[in-house]
Amino acid sequence: MPSLNEAFIVEAVRTPIGRRNGALSDVHPADLAGQVMRGLLDRTQIEPELIEDVILGCVLQVGEQALNVARSAVLCAGLPETIPGVTVDRQCGSGQQAIHFAAQAVMAGTSDVILAGGTESMSRVPMFSNVKGPGLPYGEGFRERYAVEGEVVHQGNSAERIAEKWGLARQQLDELSLRSNQLAARAREEGRFEREIVEIATANGDGPETVSQDECIRADTSLAALSALKPVFEDDGVVTAGNASQISDGAAAMLLASREGALRLGLRPRARIVGMTVVATDPILMLSGPIPATAKILQRTGIDLAEIDLFEVNEAFASVLGAWLDETGADLDKVNVNGGAIALGHPLGASGARLMVTLLHELERTGGRYGLQTMCEGGGTAQATIIERLD
Repeated sequence: MPSLNEAFIVEAVRTPIGRRNGALSDVHPADLAGQVMRGLLDRTQIEPELIEDVILGCVLQVGEQALNVARSAVLCAGLPETIPGVTVDRQCGSGQQAIHFAAQAVMAGTSDVILAGGTESMSRVPMFSNVKGPGLPYGEGFRERYAVEGEVVHQGNSAERIAEKWGLARQQLDELSLRSNQLAARAREEGRFEREIVEIATANGDGPETVSQDECIRADTSLAALSALKPVFEDDGVVTAGNASQISDGAAAMLLASREGALRLGLRPRARIVGMTVVATDPILMLSGPIPATAKILQRTGIDLAEIDLFEVNEAFASVLGAWLDETGADLDKVNVNGGAIALGHPLGASGARLMVTLLHELERTGGRYGLQTMCEGGGTAQATIIERLD
């Protein structure tokens, strides 16, 4: 049996993350993705005809994000009509899954150069837009198996169950949230995000003409302010708007290539995809998947937890991060060192790609070798990826 090719990251960029109804809300999600793709190509100066496919994650595939937004983004970016595109949905991990699919195609030898990433405008396509109508996405078998009645299983309630199961107190969650905002504010002030962000032109409605910085960071928040917030999902709960990820807009893109493809592009491989995995857990508890995903990818790659220099664990809720820390024993000082989704925002289909863009750039800034990314997803699935920075 022939050996697999290696898949390399040769460029990685993202948009600034805009808050809901904020600076990026005038930008169509296909244009948002198109602009970040254009920015990636401007940095690489490659001939766009060399791109064999575009794979984008997007969760709310209705309205402006319907009818294969990846293909629409290719055309919005002014790329050749001959470049195909496909949109994937693995809920919050859609952007990460897009990268996995791209890497797998490179490894299998069916493609040499693929652009992957994600896009989501939660301002223009609001949460739950895709479950409106007479029916729910759960069939009779699902509802009977899990005693689900006529409602959508909400991740906020799952976050409360996570906190209860792992004994996570409200103060602990608020402290993790404060840390996220403080680290993100520091990273922005120190210019850590500048190399990974592509400036985005807006439709110039009531906002700025261009956006170049993340908009969601609450630099002036405090533990007292976070502690004063009321629970959102349960009256006696611990999940608040302050210790949950922010609804937001954004996109991210990465260029993946085989070794031969990178040579043909004239680009230096910056990181190698070491391992990828996906797992599934209880769809009602839902958000505990990063724990087994982390264990599985470490076992499959033979890399020890202590060898990981940086972790990006999606902060869908602080309780997700808290449970993951308790179970893995990971060093908090290596985790989400530039803040996470609580501070930066969580544009659903783009987040998986945004995390990897940030992970790569931070490995390069610090000189680390291995980075591990993991995130929980609706329905109880979760993914993990390990990348290796190359000199």
